[in-house]
Amino acid sequence: MAVTLADVAARARVSAATVSRVLSGNYPVAESTRTRVLRAVDELEYVVNGPASALAAATSDLVGVLVNDIADPFFGIMAGAVQAEMGAPAGEPGRGAEKLAVICNTGGSPERELNYLTLLQRQRAAAVVLTGGAVEHPDHAAAVATKASRLAASGTRVVLCGRPPIADATTLTFDNRGGARRLTEHLLTLGHRRIGYVAGPAERTTTRHRLEGHRAALGAANVNSLDADMERLTVHGLYDRASGYDATLELLRRDRALTAIVAANDTIALGVCAALRDQGLRIPEDVSVAGFDDLPFSADAVPALTTMRLPLHEAGARAGRLALGREPQPPGGVAMVRAELMARASTAPPRG
Repeated sequence: MAVTLADVAARARVSAATVSRVLSGNYPVAESTRTRVLRAVDELEYVVNGPASALAAATSDLVGVLVNDIADPFFGIMAGAVQAEMGAPAGEPGRGAEKLAVICNTGGSPERELNYLTLLQRQRAAAVVLTGGAVEHPDHAAAVATKASRLAASGTRVVLCGRPPIADATTLTFDNRGGARRLTEHLLTLGHRRIGYVAGPAERTTTRHRLEGHRAALGAANVNSLDADMERLTVHGLYDRASGYDATLELLRRDRALTAIVAANDTIALGVCAALRDQGLRIPEDVSVAGFDDLPFSADAVPALTTMRLPLHEAGARAGRLALGREPQPPGGVAMVRAELMARASTAPPRG
């Protein structure tokens, strides 16, 4: 039996009129109510009307691109590259080749991410591209996998860019572990042994993978190899400048003799550099600093920032082509995007 509007209303514990308002999007509805309604729509696999049901396997000219924060260059670069691929390719003058890319800014909210996936399924999106690290929670991971499966079953291509692989999606994974390990090995080769680390949010896959790579390098060199030492010289925060600043002050409080600090991304590294300068420490003479991603400002920082370069534009462009079926699928549906060390002036051998 087909699911009705009344069924959705009963599941969400609201009136049928409220369900209609949420689905039309033309009336203001409390966010908590909207979330309950969309969850009920998803759980019951409700289709808005009969004609829509008949078209469930069809797709529109819409491509959804999910990002944590479009103001963050990491996500902005990838989203822009995906969007640039939405035009008709060279030599394809036929109508309908172009797609409309819609940027969905989740703000890092797992609930909003799921809501966007539901909305894109209802719009029969041609493709969905999810960028950046995933939230590490079993319930959320299972929910995203279910969404991806339903999208794929309805004809929507699902591409992950910078995320761990899941079923029913093509994945471009970033070499976060390997890149972080090579970055720390660079500092060890220079002679550093007292190395602090500013990590991102603990619940993100990118955070864990980069931290694992950093610690693998320390363990292999028998430096700070005890769990207690690694924890003492690691501070978690957000992927922003303010977190880098505050975390650096905390690291210096824990060990004033640090000779190097690794930041989980370049934006954090800017905060690290600012805090060191405010403490009267020189970079790299007193403390070396390294980041990750090679965002556009990295080479122009003073001193220029040593970092691991991820080809974000190239990865985003490839994700766009995969989303539109303009590039063959990688073997097994998964391809690794390698990171490259960019050794610059912010790192040098420690004094003495």
